Amino acid sequence: MPAAILRPSVAVIVVAAGSGTRLGLGQPKAFVALAGRPILSRSLDAILALDTETQIVVVVPADRVEQAVDIVAEVAGAAVGYATVVVGGESRQASVEAGLAALADSVEIVLVHDAARALTPTAQFAAIIDEVRETGRGAVPGLPVSDTIKRTDGFGRAVATVDRSELSAVQTPQGFPREHVQRAYEFAADEFTDDAALVSAAGFEVAIIHGDPLAFKITTAWDLRRAEQELAPAPEHRAWRTGVGIDAHAFVTGSPGHPEADASAEFVGTPEPAPMPEHAEELWLAGLFWPGERGLVGHSDGDAVVHAICDALLSASGLGDLGSVFGTSDPRFAGAHGDVFLRHTAALLAGAGFRIANVSVQLVTNRPRFSPRRLEAQAVLSAQLGAPVTVSATTTDGLGFTGRNEGVVAIASCVVHPAQ
Repeated sequence: MPAAILRPSVAVIVVAAGSGTRLGLGQPKAFVALAGRPILSRSLDAILALDTETQIVVVVPADRVEQAVDIVAEVAGAAVGYATVVVGGESRQASVEAGLAALADSVEIVLVHDAARALTPTAQFAAIIDEVRETGRGAVPGLPVSDTIKRTDGFGRAVATVDRSELSAVQTPQGFPREHVQRAYEFAADEFTDDAALVSAAGFEVAIIHGDPLAFKITTAWDLRRAEQELAPAPEHRAWRTGVGIDAHAFVTGSPGHPEADASAEFVGTPEPAPMPEHAEELWLAGLFWPGERGLVGHSDGDAVVHAICDALLSASGLGDLGSVFGTSDPRFAGAHGDVFLRHTAALLAGAGFRIANVSVQLVTNRPRFSPRRLEAQAVLSAQLGAPVTVSATTTDGLGFTGRNEGVVAIASCVVHPAQ
């Protein structure tokens, strides 16, 4: 298979050389079927959906090269020229080293990804690439540890509780400047459990950004079944409904370095602007606090993304709109943050016999810069709503009030269906 035909600046080394012993299906894990396709094939989907030209180096056992070439050719299609299959080593570290040796000269950023994390979203790859490109340091995705962690002695007795606020469960892809990862591997004397540890041991900085629950690793038969469930088609329903919600908020006026802006109404259908609360100097958007950014005018925290989501859900379920359910005259919502609105809306839908299938939001604004925290926002909103939420952001190229940095707009769409 030919190497990259152009000059990509990014490469992803897909490690697929594991034996799959714990999966117990008698063949290397990457070649086990997952919902009708090999795990390796599924793992390449997200990479091939990147908008950045990327070299793909797939590392496999020596006796699986021909099969891997066929899999890669089938899934890559017209982009097959960007992919290379190489033979791995006796350990994961040796396999990554084999992948590094196959990189094109033009590559500046290297991601290392486990094929067993076959459902990792494209957005996670893009976020790692952006972080490495912008900071010049390594970056790995991680999830907060939610369970209580105990340190034990040699006899299995709990001896201490570990502060989980300092812990993160890391995932892949793990990304690095090429020079960092190559130098780390060149001088590595020990075996490490992941590439971030090896690069850190070589003296290079590695940051952790928010990961994605879908990037779980398929290790056991239970994990494989879980992945099959994630890929299973949704049941057919004749009563599925869609909804659309739009919300706009003005930035607080008079902040240093920002143009003046007039206050705008808080809720759709509210005839008069709501009074600006004292806390409006803080920006809350997409369920996140944005330090150092100018706040939004509103009766609540002014989170236009959350309000658009609620408006879409209420519309789809026939339960009214944002103004009628969360009126500015209701003191319960004065200064409230987005989690209050989302959970109340979800409870209303559940009470009316609806379940939320998914929500998608488009944020229109020049600031804050949203992409570095997109995955974090999606995770927070999804957890609060109890359903998958995706968020994207764009600008108007200087046109309109968002282009003049006077405010933000959020447009949400959703799908809901009867609970039974």
